[in-house]
Amino acid sequence: MGKELEFMLEAINLSKQGMMNNDGGPFGCVIVKDGNIVGRGWNKVTSTNDPTAHAEVTAIRDACKNLGTFQLEGCEVYTSCEPCPMCMGAIYWARPSRVFYANTRQDAADIGFDDSLIYEELTLPLNQRKIAIECLGRDEAMAVFNAWAAKADKTDY
Repeated sequence: MGKELEFMLEAINLSKQGMMNNDGGPFGCVIVKDGNIVGRGWNKVTSTNDPTAHAEVTAIRDACKNLGTFQLEGCEVYTSCEPCPMCMGAIYWARPSRVFYANTRQDAADIGFDDSLIYEELTLPLNQRKIAIECLGRDEAMAVFNAWAAKADKTDY
């Protein structure tokens, strides 16, 4: 068995453990750097009352804490299921080099984890989405953006 499959089996094992502990849905993830697991996560949505506590997000948080960085350049993500739109956003922000997944988003939909509404909503103009989205207070918020742009001691990312 290759190292890649070993890492995926660890992610799958975390998905099963989290599910059996009633932490959340059956999803697990590991982050690997230089052949070593540097972060582990599993779905903790229902046990923490946090809709963002998906396996990939919890693994990214763990890896960043362990590595002392806010980006995961040179890392690989092994996740037991194709990442949802939120997790894909988190993955892109973290900037790993590669993502491996086991189950597909259709497999997840087949057991009640259907993200198709989100995928569809993201393609619609803001005024056509199911959740009302409107711009408010832009002038005041732009003052803070302008201050950020001029800030000499900021950490870019």
